[in-house]
Amino acid sequence: MLKIKKTVAENIADKLSVAFGGAEITAEMIEGMLEYPPDAKMGDIALPCFKLSKVLRNAPPRIAAAIAEGFECEFVEKAEVLGGYFNIYLDGQKLGEKVVGEVAAKGEKYGAPDFGAGKTVVLDYSSPNVAKPFHIGHLGTTVIGHSLKRLHEFAGYNCVGINYLGDWGTQFGKLIVAYRMWGNKELIESGGIDKLVELYVRFHEEAEKDASLNDKARAEFHKLEQGDAENIALWQWFVEISLAEYQKTYKQLGIEFDSYKGESFYTDKMPAQVQKLRDMGLMKIDDGASIVDLEEYGMPPCLILKRDGSTLYPTRDIAAAVYRKETYDFDKAIYVTSAGQSLHFAQWFKVVELMGYDWHDKLVHVPYGTVSINGEKLATRTGNVILLRDLFALAIEKVAGIMNEKNPGLEGKDKIAEQIGVGAVVFYYLSNNRIRDINFVMEDALSFEGNTGPYVQYTYARACSVLAKSGSYDRSAPVKISAPEEAELVKVLSKFEENVIDAIDTYEPMVITRYILDVAGAYNRFYHNCSILGAESEEIKNSRLALTEAAKTVLGNAFGLICLAKTEKV
Repeated sequence: MLKIKKTVAENIADKLSVAFGGAEITAEMIEGMLEYPPDAKMGDIALPCFKLSKVLRNAPPRIAAAIAEGFECEFVEKAEVLGGYFNIYLDGQKLGEKVVGEVAAKGEKYGAPDFGAGKTVVLDYSSPNVAKPFHIGHLGTTVIGHSLKRLHEFAGYNCVGINYLGDWGTQFGKLIVAYRMWGNKELIESGGIDKLVELYVRFHEEAEKDASLNDKARAEFHKLEQGDAENIALWQWFVEISLAEYQKTYKQLGIEFDSYKGESFYTDKMPAQVQKLRDMGLMKIDDGASIVDLEEYGMPPCLILKRDGSTLYPTRDIAAAVYRKETYDFDKAIYVTSAGQSLHFAQWFKVVELMGYDWHDKLVHVPYGTVSINGEKLATRTGNVILLRDLFALAIEKVAGIMNEKNPGLEGKDKIAEQIGVGAVVFYYLSNNRIRDINFVMEDALSFEGNTGPYVQYTYARACSVLAKSGSYDRSAPVKISAPEEAELVKVLSKFEENVIDAIDTYEPMVITRYILDVAGAYNRFYHNCSILGAESEEIKNSRLALTEAAKTVLGNAFGLICLAKTEKV
């Protein structure tokens, strides 16, 4: 569709140039104004001429009429004027031949733009705090981040996925104190991360009664920073236990990372950046702490060092960004974190700019809204969390129950139930605008009716089933568009690439989930209203099987962009 819109825009620009005496109207300007009407009766593509009125000094209806007079363009069946709109109706047959042919030829690459070729993107996402559970609050950064990685890979970028583990800080001093006071090796080995969480929660409960515990925690973390062998060994053990647990969830989501370098990795890389700030005169002392004053940029000061000289998050983030630029030479570095950290990122991004790093404008913060459970904020220390593993288990159990009723003899149903159950949760989350706060309601997330993950995965399986039942068909046979449902499906399939571009430009996976729903809806209407295997002729049958395969390919490609498994049987 992008190529068609480009051609249409070029033709319209030429017509306007002739009709209005060489007015400076470019094809790029027109292409940016083209839109899709909300009602198919108003055409497939429309140009609202109101924005052109000032430039051309003419009424919108007259501009539209001037374009329409003798208008001809490839793939356009007819064009009409409706008030100030110039409405274009595409030729379904020609479009069908073009789209089905392209999908067949490009396969897994259909819909993929190529503007990322030769460029590198570093993506920092998921990044859980070690020794804390992987709960629903981590779902956003994890699935948004990985979807953005898949999208950029699809566009040709070399992508580096980094899991910037929260593996450093005073919380480890707390955990070390708690372990020595109330834990033991056998307890942790038998209970894993759950026992670490229990110790962490208990520490905060006891610290409310005995504040001296916080002093002990700070002392133990200081020993850890100084390289105390016993504390280092405990810390590494806690990290290993946590990673083993996280890997189970990543495996369910089909996620792999290229790097697990956490905060601890940058401890020896921060002094050089702190010294650079000093040498440049950017840092000053404020109430004992070292800061970079950002008042003239409308932001509070960026804290670099505490009074005691210890580092803070901005110090580590600056050091990490410099290391990543030197290591990967990125063209873009994306950070997927809560919107609550937006000021933090704006501050240290500005500091990087003030330090003279000419790649400061390649740093991108992608914020997302918070998740609450029935309106209650999540908090590890109080235990008010829903673990992802428990949420996935509930979804898988529900899917398995449905499958046992409908298709008890299905081969590999346990794996399929896992794919659909996990997919239900992921699709539910990514169906929302990422910046919105989400009140996670279990019943809605696990619903198997309406615009849900199971619905689109069943649609994919339906297309696979139709193709399997057909045995084979003549792929060289011509495409014949003989019903409005076929034409509608083709038009939806043709819009895949521009949805991919939109999702990348806006860092918004929701664009893809909504597009998947459009494809699923169009295919199901086609499936119900157009006989495929029982078509009236072999020609129509072959054409409809080709359409089915095209829909299956596009759905599969889109699934891959949002971590959704392709289920061939249900």
